[in-house]
Amino acid sequence: MKGRLYLIPSPLGEGDPRQVLGGGVFDAISNIRTFVVEEVRTARRFLSAAGLKGKIDSLEFFELNEHTAETDAAGYVALLESGQDVGLISEAGLPAVADPGSILVAEAHRHDIEVVPLVGPSSLMMALMSSGMNGQSFAFTGYLPVKPAERRARLSELEKLSRRLGQTQIIIETPYRNDALVKDMLETLSGTTRLCIAANITQPDAFIRTRAIEQWKRNVPTIGKRPCVFVILA
Repeated sequence: MKGRLYLIPSPLGEGDPRQVLGGGVFDAISNIRTFVVEEVRTARRFLSAAGLKGKIDSLEFFELNEHTAETDAAGYVALLESGQDVGLISEAGLPAVADPGSILVAEAHRHDIEVVPLVGPSSLMMALMSSGMNGQSFAFTGYLPVKPAERRARLSELEKLSRRLGQTQIIIETPYRNDALVKDMLETLSGTTRLCIAANITQPDAFIRTRAIEQWKRNVPTIGKRPCVFVILA
C-alpha cells in the first residue's frame, strides 16, 4: 500500500502556529515521521513549535529547494511507494505555491499517489482579500525581472493587461528588492492605478494598505526586507 503525500502549510512568520493553522495540520504532523522540506533547520523549528518538541531527532528529513536536482526530487517518490506517509513543508505558507515542492506533487500524481492538502495561510490570497480589488478575475505573476529596465517594461505590460481585462495582478519580490520595486511602480504605473502593499501578513507589525499610485507618491512607504505581496489593478 502506498503512502500519502501531505501538503503541510507553515506560518508566514514567527509566533504560535496555532494562531494561523487548522487543527487538522497538527493531527497530521503527529502521525508523520518523514518530511520533505525546503530548509531543514526552519522545518525542525516549526515542527517543534507545532507539538513535536523532544521528538525531532526521531524524524527523517529530505531537502527540496532551488538547489535540488529534479532527479533527486523525483526520487523522493520512492519513500511514498514504500508505504510511508510523507509531509511536504515549504519555508512559509502553502507548499507548492511559488515553491519548488510542486515537483514532488507532480511526481506523486504521475505515480498515482494520494495528495492531501491541508488548510493554512496563503500570503497571496490574504493580500488579495485585503486589497479591495477584483477577486473574481486575478492572476499571480510571481517575480518580475531583476534588471530595472526589464522590470519597468513588465510592469507596464501588466498594467495594460489589468486595464484591458479588469484583472487584478499579484506580484511577489525577493525582500531585499522590495523598495526598488516600489520605486519602479511609482515611476512607471499610472497615477490612477491602485496598488496594495501587504507586508508581514499575520504578524503583529503587518502593513496592508491600498492607495492609488498618485497617493503613494505623496507618502512613499519603506518596506525594507519584510516579506511582501504587491497587488495592482488599473
